[in-house]
Amino acid sequence: MNAPSPLMSTYLQQPVVFTHGDGVWLFDTLGKRYLDCLSGIAVNTLGHNHPKLVAALREQIGRVIHVSNLFEHPLRDELATLLIERSSMTNVFFCNSGLEANEAAIKIARKYGHDRGIDRPEIIVYEKAFHGRSLATLSATAGAKVQKGFEPLVEGFVRAPLNDLDALTRIAAERPNVVAIFIEAIQGEGGINPAQQEYLRAARALCDQKGWLLMIDEVQCGTGRTGKWFAHQWAGVVPDVMPLAKGLGSGVPIGAVVAHGAAARTLTPGTHGTTFGGNPLAMRAGITTIRVMEEDGLIANAAEVGKYLADAFARELGALEGVRDIRGRGLMLGIELDRPCSELVKSCLDAGVVLNVTADTVVRMLPALIFGKDHADLLVDRLVPLIKDLLSRPKSA
Repeated sequence: MNAPSPLMSTYLQQPVVFTHGDGVWLFDTLGKRYLDCLSGIAVNTLGHNHPKLVAALREQIGRVIHVSNLFEHPLRDELATLLIERSSMTNVFFCNSGLEANEAAIKIARKYGHDRGIDRPEIIVYEKAFHGRSLATLSATAGAKVQKGFEPLVEGFVRAPLNDLDALTRIAAERPNVVAIFIEAIQGEGGINPAQQEYLRAARALCDQKGWLLMIDEVQCGTGRTGKWFAHQWAGVVPDVMPLAKGLGSGVPIGAVVAHGAAARTLTPGTHGTTFGGNPLAMRAGITTIRVMEEDGLIANAAEVGKYLADAFARELGALEGVRDIRGRGLMLGIELDRPCSELVKSCLDAGVVLNVTADTVVRMLPALIFGKDHADLLVDRLVPLIKDLLSRPKSA
């Protein structure tokens, strides 16, 4: 019998142990090879074992891994400058994860409200949203499933339906304490649900009119994944606050909050901080990730291969009864079915493909940005028959 795990049982893990990776491939303890179409949930931007990233991290480990934020470090300024130049924003706070970046965004919004005389500031958040699992980000997240057992939730969040401009306008008229809109450019955990470009533009205009902050969560959809540096850039808007994480460090834990205007000046010494955020190793990972993305044309690749893959799925599955939608942008794609489909995760592993299912009915694909058309063809060849087989069976009651 297997010994009980010493870990807290917070994850339902698949019966596979990966030992190493190379490019878009993962290998398990038995030597079986898997096409990685999840990339650690949008984390491994450059794939596995990228030679430039490995060399940079080895060199950095030999120099210094961590120094306190009580001292300056040039790598911190260098990565901040790279993000500012690509976002048209002005200032950056570094942390360790998407949750921490979103928590910082919430604190910025609250302090922004207090600085303007609003004692109980409110933030508009969205149905099917996911922003993290701390008490504040959990409260901003939608869904009783992830909130149950952690009540009382943090107050100050107003829930709205995504892409419903009339509902947003009503909230603006009825809630005088609103200080910010907090929205994912593409909802990841919620089922690969894009915010419409027209909606983002209208939200930007409303924030400008009301003096609110527009805060766009790019934790999962940012860092080139959709074919632009940040997914909101497809709408031609600039947020006031932008949390980043996941793919920015290509596997090294990192988070960032990029801001401009009043939002960039809201946090002052003593109001927020971090021990590990901005450490030299994470900064080197972020700098290398951005440099390699540009040198190798990975943003254009994400757009081109993502469209190629989406078109292939539309061709193979689009007319099939039981397929509700195929959506997303770039290398952030979801196939929504008319039934729960979590069993596809194990079926795909058996077929040598790593992906996952989110929102119960959405097959989610987030491959590394080095994914090519040959890899896309292989994914379609392996996944489509499994989806067709699932849909050929009667739906469960």
